[in-house]
Amino acid sequence: MSDTVERSIPVSSPDRQRWLLLIHQIPPKPDYFRVRVGRRLQRIGAVAIKNSVYVLPASERAAEEFLEVLREIMEGGGEGSLCSASFIGGLSDPEIKNRFLQARSQDYAAIASDAQAVLKAHGRHRIATERHNALKDSLAKLRKRFAAVAMMDFFESEPRRRVAQTLDELEKRLMAPLAGEARSEQDYFRGRTWVTREGLFVDRIASAWLIQRFIDPAARFKFVAPLGFRVSPGELRFDMVGAEYTHEGDRCTFETLVHRFRLDDSTLTQIAEIVHDIDLKDGKFGREDAVGIERVLAGIAVAHSDDTARLARGGQLFDELYALLRREAQSATPTVDDVTSKAIESSRRTSLAE
Repeated sequence: MSDTVERSIPVSSPDRQRWLLLIHQIPPKPDYFRVRVGRRLQRIGAVAIKNSVYVLPASERAAEEFLEVLREIMEGGGEGSLCSASFIGGLSDPEIKNRFLQARSQDYAAIASDAQAVLKAHGRHRIATERHNALKDSLAKLRKRFAAVAMMDFFESEPRRRVAQTLDELEKRLMAPLAGEARSEQDYFRGRTWVTREGLFVDRIASAWLIQRFIDPAARFKFVAPLGFRVSPGELRFDMVGAEYTHEGDRCTFETLVHRFRLDDSTLTQIAEIVHDIDLKDGKFGREDAVGIERVLAGIAVAHSDDTARLARGGQLFDELYALLRREAQSATPTVDDVTSKAIESSRRTSLAE
């Protein structure tokens, strides 16, 4: 009988979602330790399916996050195990996914409410410089919260799209000229200090090049250890936890910058595709040239341990790549002279035929 039951249970299926389960037991005292672990689990987006059982969709990043929590639990005198599993009875995959979607919907609702309040305060009229700067800071904080929630939105919920649209609308209004002056968005970002993680590689090298070339020609860069860093007033962070500009949804940081600063440039779009395919390794754009660019960047990283040197060499690479792609696009597009010559030749042939 048991053999029949076992054979009737589909224990393996390519359609099943793989999950990571953290099963743990925390000492009853001290109270703050239980609270700290709970907040840590909340920050990585895990949801509870039992009092002491938390789940995340299986991935390398999720495994690293859970292992860090497990290490903290065991160092605090607790016990725990981490396992990979699929559900074949009781809770179903859709039910578990729904728990994630509900958790993220609450997070997005809070951000949307605050964003709407900022939109209402801003109105549709030009505002004074001091209020404009305050609202810029409000938008940066909202973007930071949105990026943190999006990192935990494993199933790309619908509220994320709506909140992103609200933040884009807010950004459009804040980019309008100030009352009494014709200050541009570029003026606001000129000469800022841009902060990112040390050990520059693909996305950070490309993003820093983009900032310096197209957003803030007078940019200053600071490369920091991600743990323990405290941002100073006026600094802007990119491609790091809590940054104003970082991964959003399935965009890498380079793509986020192109999108947020509305850089309407087909050559930058091609570079964004290359950087995306290298950084996220999902083959989304199928850029065959990504392999070669990644090899060159790897060589730069090996040859230069200093981030300033990496940026200088990487920036030169992207300057040359931009020039090449732009030239190829221009040569592929007929010029006015080309079109005129073809029209004259066609007319001449028509005359001869008659």
